[in-house]
Amino acid sequence: MALNTTTELQQLHKEKIRQVFAEVAKVVVGQEYMVNRLLVGLFTNGHILLEGVPGLAKTLTISTLAQVLHLDFQRIQFTPDLLPSDLVGTMIYNQKEGKFEVKKGPIFANIILADEINRSPAKVQSALLEAMQEKTVTIGETTFKLDRPFLVLATQNPVDQEGTYPLPEAQVDRFMMKVFVDYPTKEQELEIMRRISNMQFAFEVNTVLTKEDIFAIRNEVNQVKISESLEKYIIELVSATRKPKEYKLDKEAQYIQFGASPRASINMNLAAKAVAFMDGRDYVLPEDIKEVAMDVMNHRILLNYEAEADAVRTSDIIKVLLSRVPINK
Repeated sequence: MALNTTTELQQLHKEKIRQVFAEVAKVVVGQEYMVNRLLVGLFTNGHILLEGVPGLAKTLTISTLAQVLHLDFQRIQFTPDLLPSDLVGTMIYNQKEGKFEVKKGPIFANIILADEINRSPAKVQSALLEAMQEKTVTIGETTFKLDRPFLVLATQNPVDQEGTYPLPEAQVDRFMMKVFVDYPTKEQELEIMRRISNMQFAFEVNTVLTKEDIFAIRNEVNQVKISESLEKYIIELVSATRKPKEYKLDKEAQYIQFGASPRASINMNLAAKAVAFMDGRDYVLPEDIKEVAMDVMNHRILLNYEAEADAVRTSDIIKVLLSRVPINK
């Protein structure tokens, strides 16, 4: 009976995930890929970095998803004059009581939208990234645990680089995935134009997933099986970014300055499990690993100036890796 109950619960969760996509689609046209990646992050406790030109509904998608998930949501617009205390909170003097009190900042929420994260200086970025890593915040002499789930969804605009502070490589590495958001198709853009041009268009969505559902789904994702040969395949893929010549990738070797960190292999494993679960399977296929490899590794491979001169992008290198590194049984 217990098995039957577990199976029924999993079916219920899969139906709710389908409903999440349907609810977000009421407001956002297209961008299913972005929603999929945001949910992968949510179900595996990983933070997501979205990069795309302005107007691609990055902010709208995240705020809509937060409504559908019944979670506390805070949007923080990163600006050059933002201070760490604006993010985490500060100590204020209570004249009535005659003592200092803690005033918590907007980071005390479940989903944080760090909008245009590269617009703020390093000390603000590091305050956010410390909270991402440690899941705690220190104000004055007191350390507070952040509520769980705690998820940072950050956006950055690749076009306007003037007055921006690019995230250091070590800090970008803390994001599980870096997802490039692309333009909508002509049909999607026509639908967007019709919707938004109607000034009576109402942004109303229903709540689908609760915190309890999210924790239960995380547990189910954790149960997804991955074979030893596929575990080794992940290690081979990551290893090929560090020592490409050992994999006969001599041409690519001249462009790679630094390979992917161990976080790449951990996150590829987790993301592949989440993708398999959302596809309705309790086991990982090689296709799942290949599907997430680009998003997990594109911000973890550092290319040199030769690559820039030859217009070689990280995505080109990853495509070659996926086609040339074999899966050994």
